Amino acid sequence: MGTWDTGPFDNDTAADFCGGLDEAAAGEREGIVREALIRTIGTRGYLDASEAEDAVAAAALIAAQCPGGEPAHPVYGPDEPLPDLTGLRDLALQALDRVMTEPSELMELWAEGDDEPWRATVDRMRGALLAQPPGERLSPA
Repeated sequence: MGTWDTGPFDNDTAADFCGGLDEAAAGEREGIVREALIRTIGTRGYLDASEAEDAVAAAALIAAQCPGGEPAHPVYGPDEPLPDLTGLRDLALQALDRVMTEPSELMELWAEGDDEPWRATVDRMRGALLAQPPGERLSPA
């Protein structure tokens, strides 16, 4: 696993995912993010680390657009503008739940060491995804 830190963009797979977003036409970027989330949510068996890393990066891009969300990584996040992704918050939450549920290779890999900083990163993303602007409500899962 080409990982160098606990952030959602701190691995080779996430950097490649963001590079793919930059190379895509502007009108295709939301669909790419959505597909990464849906692919992860739909995995019933063993979830490969690369699938999970894509989903975590996608969720982080959505969280970055939510109140209290941390900005995307200035180097490894996408360079090109993204559309409003906040309508994908429910999918992002479901994908993060799947990443954090066995069998998940990414969760297993982090459990081999000190996974608390990584889990804290995921928890912060979840918090931003759950934050709601006044007058807006997430649909029930």
